[in-house]
Amino acid sequence: MPFNIRLAMGLGGVPPYDTHRAYLWEKRLHWPMLVMTLLAIPAFYLGELAAEPHLKILGRLLDAVVLLAFSAELLLMLRVSRQRTRYLLHNWLSLAIIVATALSLLIGHLPGELSALLRLMRFALAGLLIARLANQLRSITPGSTPYILLLGFGLMLLSGAGFYWLEPTVLSYWDGVWLAFTSGLTVGYGDLTPTTHAARLFASLVIVLTYGMMSLVTASLAAFFVGQEERRMRLEMHHDLKALRQEISDLRTQLTVTHAKQPADENTVS
Repeated sequence: MPFNIRLAMGLGGVPPYDTHRAYLWEKRLHWPMLVMTLLAIPAFYLGELAAEPHLKILGRLLDAVVLLAFSAELLLMLRVSRQRTRYLLHNWLSLAIIVATALSLLIGHLPGELSALLRLMRFALAGLLIARLANQLRSITPGSTPYILLLGFGLMLLSGAGFYWLEPTVLSYWDGVWLAFTSGLTVGYGDLTPTTHAARLFASLVIVLTYGMMSLVTASLAAFFVGQEERRMRLEMHHDLKALRQEISDLRTQLTVTHAKQPADENTVS
């Protein structure tokens, strides 16, 4: 059996020969779970870098939302899947995200000497979620372009809020959006630059995500034009098949008429 990197990473999806409902629900949950995965980014920064208590509480609430969303997704997919054990083996990453998020929430209530363990847990969780995000963004279809553009727009708005919060030289939210735009597209005009370690780390993440998003936009546009060409070819093939069927029908009619005339001709000769 050939090595499958997606199965090894716990990103196998619904196993082959499963129920139709399992494939249907996997498709339905794709975009909602993509949004839930993106929510983990502000949750990570609020939990790790926020100094204000109310922002840390907000980060924990976002972690709880992510935990509930992934738990609900896994339980639903196990309910509609016929191969439950195989589904868990193929998608162990989802279970790891649930466990890591739950432990991260629980460790937050433990004594301060375990803060290093909490930070390690959060970084591990961020890595798992990035792997899940990359897998969710792999499926590009001609109809995905509006969703990807909307997702990119939302990413810029969220990134602007992140820079407004993390970077002291950014004095307004729209300046933060501008910094997110110039950082993500690597334009780098120099009028605004990240100066703190937190802002630089955040800028690195924005650049990686924006590069990925732009690649998805390009791929979705290419898929759209390829899909148009395939649709045209399918229409031509359908027209040719229809014409071929008509020719075969005409030949059958002609043969039937010919066979019907043969007895009459024989009687005439005799």
